[in-house]
Amino acid sequence: MSDLISDVEPKKDSKKAAYQVLARKYRPQSFEDLIGHGAMVRTLNNAFASDRIAHAYILTGVRGVGKTTTARILARALNYVGPDGADEGPQMAMTEEGRHCRAIAESRHPDVLEMDAASRTGVGDIRELIEGVRYAPVEARYKVYIIDEVHMLSTAAFNALLKTLEEPPAHVKFIFATTEIRKLPVTVLSRCQRFDLRRIDPETLRDHLARIAQQEDVNIAHDGLWMIARAAEGSVRDALSILDQAIVQHTANARSEEVSADEIRSMLGLADRAGVWDLIDACFKGDAKTALDLFRDQYDAGAEPSVILRDLLDLVHLLTRVKAAGPSAAAHGPAGEADASRAKGLADALEMNALTRSWSLLMKGLAETNVAPDPAAAGEMALIRLSFAADLPTPDEALRALKKNTNGGRGAPAIERPSVEKTAPKAEQIAPTAPPLEPQPPGLEPPAAQRPPAGAPWLREFRDVVHLAGERRDAKLRTELESYVHLVNFSEGRIELRLHENAPGDLAGRLTQRLKEWTGRQWIVTVNTQAEGAATVRDARMAEVMAHPLVQKTMEVFPGAEVTMIREPEAVTAPAPVELDDDDKPVDPDDDFPALGSLEQKPGNA
Repeated sequence: MSDLISDVEPKKDSKKAAYQVLARKYRPQSFEDLIGHGAMVRTLNNAFASDRIAHAYILTGVRGVGKTTTARILARALNYVGPDGADEGPQMAMTEEGRHCRAIAESRHPDVLEMDAASRTGVGDIRELIEGVRYAPVEARYKVYIIDEVHMLSTAAFNALLKTLEEPPAHVKFIFATTEIRKLPVTVLSRCQRFDLRRIDPETLRDHLARIAQQEDVNIAHDGLWMIARAAEGSVRDALSILDQAIVQHTANARSEEVSADEIRSMLGLADRAGVWDLIDACFKGDAKTALDLFRDQYDAGAEPSVILRDLLDLVHLLTRVKAAGPSAAAHGPAGEADASRAKGLADALEMNALTRSWSLLMKGLAETNVAPDPAAAGEMALIRLSFAADLPTPDEALRALKKNTNGGRGAPAIERPSVEKTAPKAEQIAPTAPPLEPQPPGLEPPAAQRPPAGAPWLREFRDVVHLAGERRDAKLRTELESYVHLVNFSEGRIELRLHENAPGDLAGRLTQRLKEWTGRQWIVTVNTQAEGAATVRDARMAEVMAHPLVQKTMEVFPGAEVTMIREPEAVTAPAPVELDDDDKPVDPDDDFPALGSLEQKPGNA
């Protein structure tokens, strides 16, 4: 049941022995060989040192983490006698093979009895075990009963075992192993000392796979070992079985000296990592067509739809961690340098609401993919939902827009009966309205598909974004955009930039949120740390001013003078006409009722 590595190289016989799979060939033979279970080893070591050895142990954990192997090693430690016959009592440190070690490891020792509860579940089998408890051990110090998959015993069998389990003879020890600890009666659990054998983390598992590959004289790509460790899901036996398969497949193909990551990816039916990044990027941009094409490419290459969605979930989780805890969060887990860099740029351009919503949609899509008769179709539907949800407003944004468009923000909305024409909401009913920056020149209007919503500003260049921030009275954002942003690329709906080292860390995220509020559409703002980018708006404006002949002449007249501030001239607008009432008094434009004047009744009024 365990598949942990033994650092001792197996002995080579003179005759060619039958092939032994890696999971059996590298089974641990001592506590020093166990990996990932340091807490259990420390507890047992203290118990043996203080002579506080329990009479019953229960080992629980998922498949392949070392339950049966640990039980056999514990049985060897309880009955350890040196090769010279020196009996110093139970020993945790078994540096040499003792008198009983080989027989216990090969499950043929008369005093160490292994029982498979999955095939012997009845009370009659337990009665036979109880009858043997009365007799002293034949050769060893203790009589050890190892019961594997103990949760498979019947209720009557458990009841028959309780009395003996609570008060066994001094020469008897019980070791139970199970993958379903919740199925055991509490009466059994209370009589045992419990150890939880947890999953082996991917980093530790990858290092052990690398050592095994080195002992097997096989060269495997680093990324390939990561794929095996992740696919094993913490089970060492599964990892060794996959590694065994990868070595055999590579030997059969014999295309190169190294087992490449592509070979392992193809064998496991995994998705290409770079392709998954492109896929999640297309979904967040709302480009459903590109997302479907990339999904079909991955599927045709052998990746299962559920595996693709799980990889997308991993990326969304990575992006959420980076968004919540900063770029340092990308260092935890199997994310490489390329993943960490790309995650930071994409996380800055997304809001936390969009990431959490994407997680929920992908989880729902994964559940549907696992039960759908056509998993590929279910996967495509999940991607379509994710793509079209990218531009949807969050609940708080929709509520603000609803309040703003309800009678100008005053009073309760008029109640109308729904009709066929009014069932679909219009774009101007959702997007917040804003006056245009300036009249659009003829011949430069964008295509209809890229045209902003009605009433929203049309941003043709990055200076329009800076100007819009000033119009919306966000002085802080405007100053930061002028001083800290080096523009790399600007297109409709997408801004790529490099930030100055003194720029605040949330500048890209705040810019994305403000653009969505002001324009009524989703903008993708990415940070490129590699590109140089253009000069900042402030530096460019300063260079433009300093190049003016009048300024140059002024600097010549006043040597040593410095330009400390550039103030743009404000446009002079004509005052709006004032509307007067019948008594030649100004009318308040925000007043819902006409001026009533005094309360005195005028002549001629009823």
